[in-house]
Amino acid sequence: MRDMTGGPLALTMGDPAGIGLDLSLTTWLGRRESATPPFLFIGDPDALAARAALLGHAVPVRETDCANATSVFADALPVLPVRCPSPVVAGEPSSANASAVTAAIDTAVKLVMDGKASAVVTNPIAKAVLYEAGFRFPGHTEYLADLAEKATGAALLPVMMLAGPKLRAVPVTIHIPLKDVPAQLTADLIYRTCIITATDLRTRFGFDNPRLAIAGLNPHAGEGGALGAEDDAVIYPVVERLRAEGIDATGPLPADTMFHDRARATYDVAICMYHDQALIPAKALGFDDSVNVTLGLPFIRTSPDHGTAFSLAGRGVARDDSLLAALRLAAELSHNTAGVIA
Repeated sequence: MRDMTGGPLALTMGDPAGIGLDLSLTTWLGRRESATPPFLFIGDPDALAARAALLGHAVPVRETDCANATSVFADALPVLPVRCPSPVVAGEPSSANASAVTAAIDTAVKLVMDGKASAVVTNPIAKAVLYEAGFRFPGHTEYLADLAEKATGAALLPVMMLAGPKLRAVPVTIHIPLKDVPAQLTADLIYRTCIITATDLRTRFGFDNPRLAIAGLNPHAGEGGALGAEDDAVIYPVVERLRAEGIDATGPLPADTMFHDRARATYDVAICMYHDQALIPAKALGFDDSVNVTLGLPFIRTSPDHGTAFSLAGRGVARDDSLLAALRLAAELSHNTAGVIA
């Protein structure tokens, strides 16, 4: 068994032309006032130092390893080098650096799986840029699951959750076209997503009996079949199965009445049927301080809930609220979980 609770957080650089470098610098600068958990930046130290100079930040960048990162963190921003093969220009993404972007993710996962780091925190990537270089995964979530499967030999279902101070929301289907959702939305997928969510809420978030509110797919949850058959034929039997197994689940519920204040007080997580059904309310209720958490993995992974924001990179205007929240939540989950895998 490998213990994965020790060590610093492993923070990947994301797309180096985006705001990930800016946020990593400002989060380190505010480490004392914000009680930022110690992290090891995995990425290009030269690009990071150049961005600090561009922003006018006096940030000492020090190359180190995972074992020494926490002690270094007090006085310098610790970096495990993964160098970019092409020059990095703020706001100008290049597929020539895609290999470094994925290598940083690979390195972070290996550090956590080897018990050297406590959790993976990922800065935003630009999927379109990676696709140009042959990246074949829909996004971060699916790539992390593939890395975990290769490391453990076990098939995994990664589950995305947006966690904010006002709402936790999980989309059952994620990065697929809306027209494909009904065909992909099987009873087995909904059931497995709910089980993984309930399990992680118990084992990592500390809920004794998490309450799941399960959204319908169609307007008014199908209106008894008048607005679509999926709610009664696919979703409702899953809710009944979950309840029979002792899970506190309700639904399918009309999505348009699930997210007001009184409704949110009745559940701990909203299980939604597709990407925007979950992410629109999650970001509307907590855009600056919500965190993307991947459930169902043998390690903890969090991320800011925003993108690369190339137009803001290097300008000193990007807010680090979501990255700070992601670092704090990763540290909290690492503390809560037993952190042991086979």
